[in-house]
Amino acid sequence: MNNKRIQLTAIAGSLLLASAALHAQSDETRAIAERLVDEHFQNSTLSREEQIEELLWFAQAAEPFRGMEINTVAEGLTTHVWERDVLAPAFAELTGIRVTHNIIGEGDVVDNMQTQMQTGRNIYDGFINDSDSIGTHIRYGTTINLSQAMENEWADYTLPSLDLEDFIGIQYTTGPDGSIYQLPAQQFANLYWFRYDWFQREDLQEQFRDIYGYDLGVPTNWTAYEDIAEFFTEHVGEIDGVTVYGHMDYGRRDPSLGWRFHDSWLSMAGMGSPGVPFGNPVDDWGIRVDEESRPVGASVSRGGATNSPASVFAVTKMVEWLDKYAPPEAQGMTFGEAGPVPAQGNIAQQIFWYTTFTADMTDPNLPVNNEDGSPKWRMAPSPTGPYWEEGMKVGYQDVGSWTFFDSTPE
Repeated sequence: MNNKRIQLTAIAGSLLLASAALHAQSDETRAIAERLVDEHFQNSTLSREEQIEELLWFAQAAEPFRGMEINTVAEGLTTHVWERDVLAPAFAELTGIRVTHNIIGEGDVVDNMQTQMQTGRNIYDGFINDSDSIGTHIRYGTTINLSQAMENEWADYTLPSLDLEDFIGIQYTTGPDGSIYQLPAQQFANLYWFRYDWFQREDLQEQFRDIYGYDLGVPTNWTAYEDIAEFFTEHVGEIDGVTVYGHMDYGRRDPSLGWRFHDSWLSMAGMGSPGVPFGNPVDDWGIRVDEESRPVGASVSRGGATNSPASVFAVTKMVEWLDKYAPPEAQGMTFGEAGPVPAQGNIAQQIFWYTTFTADMTDPNLPVNNEDGSPKWRMAPSPTGPYWEEGMKVGYQDVGSWTFFDSTPE
């Protein structure tokens, strides 16, 4: 009798101790979640309590994986540096899962991804890869179908409040079968960027009107853009003692120079077919696809448009404007080097500017911002070339997206 009582007492004591430990652990986890929200995640459409509840869900769902190490990779953009320096440590503290988020060159990301897809050797557990690789992912058969995974084997680890329709650019990571193959992480919207404060100056407006016969404003076509580029480079020349230029671009031999044309400079001139998010049957890259979305040709002779008159015109203008209206050093720059240049304060406009560099443009100490941090610049839809027709999309959008392969060990 006494032995049974001792056993029951011991069991009860153990349960109480376990309950107290779980309660303490729960309190500690909540304290971590609250601190992370207050320190890092202020800008959200969710309330503070809703954010905390989501973080607590992550902590609970991650319990079976505490102590695991994950190796991921992305290209060197400010957003991904923030993921490495802020998001990964926060996730590790909350879940006990250590994420090493590697930052490497864009071309290296693609090379490693191709190697992993072709060999089946796991190099990284997750990639942030541009959504314009969606065709490769749906054809190779090695990319995990996220729609299917989230409904099946990943269901227990998929955030219940995840709103896929809230992801900007989700249509670009969705295959013809309606399945999502990549999850957007960061935007590559391509827009027209300009110095709003300069465009508003009455002296510059009057000077422009005297020369060109119309008002200085956001251009809607390439002819007007060229006029503005010429105006600031050749007629204005200097503002507040600083040499200014009416255009910015880049021209160094680099992988980024290839997609400089295809994403979507050629189609902005009017190459390809009408259609959103991609021209169909000829897309932004000038590639014709068949009824099953399989590439069949890029040249005009094979039904494509990469060497069409619109493409030739676009490339000719790119080279001409780079030479005549951009800073001389721009010809030796890559995409990553040229992107932050407008923030230095001597560029009047850029026809082809990626929103991914917005973070680099918001420092209050930059010459393109006012003392209160508000911008002296604005963005607008990019102007279109002479071959552009109604129904074609304006500009370009791509999303750096989380991408996973079946070669990654479970």
